[in-house]
Amino acid sequence: MANPETAWRVMGLHHVAFAHGCDDTPRTAADLLGISFAHCESAPGFVERMLPVGDAYLQFLEATGPGDVERFLERRGPALHHVALEVSDLDEAIADLRGRGVRMADEAPRPGGWGTRIAFVHPAACGGLLLELVESSPVSPAGPRESIAGRS
Repeated sequence: MANPETAWRVMGLHHVAFAHGCDDTPRTAADLLGISFAHCESAPGFVERMLPVGDAYLQFLEATGPGDVERFLERRGPALHHVALEVSDLDEAIADLRGRGVRMADEAPRPGGWGTRIAFVHPAACGGLLLELVESSPVSPAGPRESIAGRS
């Protein structure tokens, strides 16, 4: 049940993430859709590539070493990894969800790609769906409304 009195809200879909091994999946998708990557960033154990689609992104997570993406691929193979929602206030979202007893994978915000702050809701809290909450920096191009609205 939605709580209209919360101090935060979902602003929209930020991205849908697909985990894959070291292959041409991102380039194949970009070529099929005729879209160029908006961002590429390396992190411990993976590379993320962001492909702009409408008001959101397709995120490709390529496992490059030990870590969460590699473990995911070992268990499930290439597949949908998570759905990310942009929120108005990440600290308030986490506090509200924890206050309602929602199991969180991240108990506090942490740095995400492209200057964002992120936190994951544990998949057990949402029927097996891994949800990422994203708060874009006002100066970062990561927010879909800022970065995609300006492109033609």
